[in-house]
Amino acid sequence: MLKKVGFLGLGTVGKYMAMNLLKGDYELTVYDSNTATASELATLGAKLAKSPKEAAKGMDIVLHIRPEKERLRPDIYGEDGIFSGIDPGTILVDMGTHSLESTLEIADEATKRRVLFLDAPVWGTKEHAANGLLTILAGGDAALVGRCRELFSFFGLNIIHVGAVGDATRMKFIVNLVQAELIQALSESIVFGEKMGFTVDKILEVLDSGGVASPLFHSKGRTMARGDFTRNLALKYVHEQLELVLDQAKKLNLELPAAACACSLYEQADKDGRGEEDFSAVIKVLRK
Repeated sequence: MLKKVGFLGLGTVGKYMAMNLLKGDYELTVYDSNTATASELATLGAKLAKSPKEAAKGMDIVLHIRPEKERLRPDIYGEDGIFSGIDPGTILVDMGTHSLESTLEIADEATKRRVLFLDAPVWGTKEHAANGLLTILAGGDAALVGRCRELFSFFGLNIIHVGAVGDATRMKFIVNLVQAELIQALSESIVFGEKMGFTVDKILEVLDSGGVASPLFHSKGRTMARGDFTRNLALKYVHEQLELVLDQAKKLNLELPAAACACSLYEQADKDGRGEEDFSAVIKVLRK
């Protein structure tokens, strides 16, 4: 049974994933560069680690959800990184969204160290994480996914085994592409409709009634109508994820014109200082 759990990355989503694990019969040790967030988890019963190395040492399973650009390499490969502390036979689960090269590099290093590895990015927002409704895309050995399924169920509603290591990262690219483009389409529709004299509520009422209705339009449309761009999924990460999508498409000699357009819009929003806001704040670029 998986008992001792190391958890790295207490950001918008990771924090609530860790909180939900505390509801299970696990010995949870957490690490984050934001000590205030880590301390909050400690008040709920988690043990605090001073480094990724300490969070990984002596664990049955180590989960990490770290952004590619900001913390991935030092937290994985650094002198005090995960691989400096993790023991052979431990399960290492990469739950962030990274380039395919980064995912496969971590998997190769895990193999060299006789560490079991799963490529398992999560899909969802802060609300999904808080309510245990995330989707987990798992790549790797099916039996290993089975061993982790009970633990994953504390924060994930859908646990989908999509194939080998690397395949979950590839599938997450598809998810990120669709999600970002849907919000761009919704933003353009709202701004276009407002210019023609309609309220956002009336536009959403119509969109909700027909074939283009979607849960994302419904939930994000309402918060956008209220002018609420409180971070649920950070815009800067959606921008980063679109860059990863376009990089992968380039390697496949494939043009994705809509994705390129969306990436430019999110890039502008990021440059405008909207990176820490919810990704729906991309509408502010159109409202200038």
